[in-house]
Amino acid sequence: MMSRSPEDWIGKKESCRDRLDPSHAGRIAAMLDRPLSQEGDILEPLWHWAFFQIPVPPSETGPDGHIAPGGFLPKSEGNTRMWAGGRVQFHQPLIIGQPAQRESRIKAVNEKNGRSGKLLFVTVEHEYRQNGELCLSEEQDIVYKAPAAPRLSLDKPVAEAQWSQPVKPSPLLLFRYSAVTFNGHRIHYDHPYTTREEGYLDLVVHGPLIATLMVQAFVDSNPDLRPVRLSYRGLRPLTVNKSFRVEGRLADEGKALLWAANEDGPGHEAELEFEEKR
Repeated sequence: MMSRSPEDWIGKKESCRDRLDPSHAGRIAAMLDRPLSQEGDILEPLWHWAFFQIPVPPSETGPDGHIAPGGFLPKSEGNTRMWAGGRVQFHQPLIIGQPAQRESRIKAVNEKNGRSGKLLFVTVEHEYRQNGELCLSEEQDIVYKAPAAPRLSLDKPVAEAQWSQPVKPSPLLLFRYSAVTFNGHRIHYDHPYTTREEGYLDLVVHGPLIATLMVQAFVDSNPDLRPVRLSYRGLRPLTVNKSFRVEGRLADEGKALLWAANEDGPGHEAELEFEEKR
């Protein structure tokens, strides 16, 4: 049988239904040390990443703990896989306790040359609906790359912040986020695998968790403003037990700049468009 090229996955679709269970929303809230949510409450920004997960048995996972590629996502032999960034548009809130549906499609597959060699970028498009209404639309950038030593620091200035929240990423926080998102990637909990197989110095903080904390800090500091559109990306890994800050500042009208940084420079950054709450 002729093997498929990654480009053959373009247009492939996946669908997932979920009920935004209040007890699961409560686990997310406890993990993030936030007030407990109730049925009928609005789901906080980016908490949807803890829902709409398709469960698979261990036999259908790869050596890295991810769902084995070759089903919805393409294969890229010998490469590691990570979530590099993405874009989210908030049309209207998802409501806890009500059923919802995710429709996903492979939008693009592109090969590029990076610092560590060839990179394969896969753009996945998601739409989330509740009661027939579009609530969120999203693009996620998945990158496949050869195992290589990670960038430890970044010589890039950090802007002066208008708000800042400290984060100390403990093994418990990483474990709990992996649990609520059903994320099996071993770089978040398996230290020998993380250091020996993927070349990191320590367990890696989840990129989606960092994005969630950046937006949470914005919402906490600007309670009269509502996120409308988010674009985020990882610059370098942040690791367990090494404190960082999630910060930001208002920029042009209707826009804010967000970032996560420590003494080694920025690790993640984002641009957020917002509007006043009605």
